[in-house]
Amino acid sequence: MRKQAMITGASRGIGKMIAQALGKEGYDLTLTCASSFALLQKQAAEWEKAYGIRVQAFQADVGSYEEMKAVFEQVERLDLLVNNAGISHVGLLSDMTKEEWERILAVNLSGLFHTCKFAVPKMVHDHSGRIINISSMWGNVGASMEVAYSATKGGVNSFTKALAKELAPSNIAVNAIACGVVDTDMNKCFSAEDMEALRQEIPADRIASPEEIAEAVVGLTKMPLYMTGQILTIDGGYC
Repeated sequence: MRKQAMITGASRGIGKMIAQALGKEGYDLTLTCASSFALLQKQAAEWEKAYGIRVQAFQADVGSYEEMKAVFEQVERLDLLVNNAGISHVGLLSDMTKEEWERILAVNLSGLFHTCKFAVPKMVHDHSGRIINISSMWGNVGASMEVAYSATKGGVNSFTKALAKELAPSNIAVNAIACGVVDTDMNKCFSAEDMEALRQEIPADRIASPEEIAEAVVGLTKMPLYMTGQILTIDGGYC
C-alpha cells in the first residue's frame, strides 16, 4: 500500500517542489491550492504519468473551515500532512487594514487548525503519521515591516511544539521547517536591490531554492518518529 500525503498550497513555489519530491518518493498525493487550479491539475496529471502515483487536486482555501472539511471528506487515510500554504504582508503595521490582518491569520495560522482538525483523527486511527509545517525564520526572530507575517509564523512554531506533545503518545511526529529567504513568487514584491541586500546578509551568500526546502521535507519523512516538536531552521546561517 502506497503512503498518502497531503500538501497545501501546492501549485507553485515551495509547495510544488514538495509535491514533486514526494511523488518521486512514491507517495499518492492530495494537493490543494486557492488559485492557479488549472496549473495544479496540469501538474497532477504529469506527476501521475511520470511517477505511477495517484494525485487528487482540489481548489480550496485553507483559511476556510468548510472548504477544508469538504477536501478531507475525499481523503480516506493519511500518512503525511505538509502545511505549506501561506501568504505574506509587507508594510507598516499602522497601515494594515483589519481585513488584511484577519486574512493572514486565517491562511497562515487558522489553516493549520483546519487541516490538523481533520487529519489527526485519521492518523490516530492508524497510530502513526507525520505533520510538517512550513514556517519561517521570521517566526523565530521577527522582521520589520512584516509584523503580521512574523506573528503568524511564530504561532506556527508554537502550534508545532504543542501539538507534538499532544500527539507523541499516538506515534505521530509534528515538526516545522523555518525557511530563510527562498526564491519564490512570494518574494517578488521586493525589488532586485532589496533581494541583493538580503543576500549579502546571508552567510551562505545566496538565496535558497524551493528544491532545497523540498529535500528537507523528504529528509524529515525518513527520520524516526521519536524526533518530534522540532523547528528546523534552513536559512543559510542567517540567524
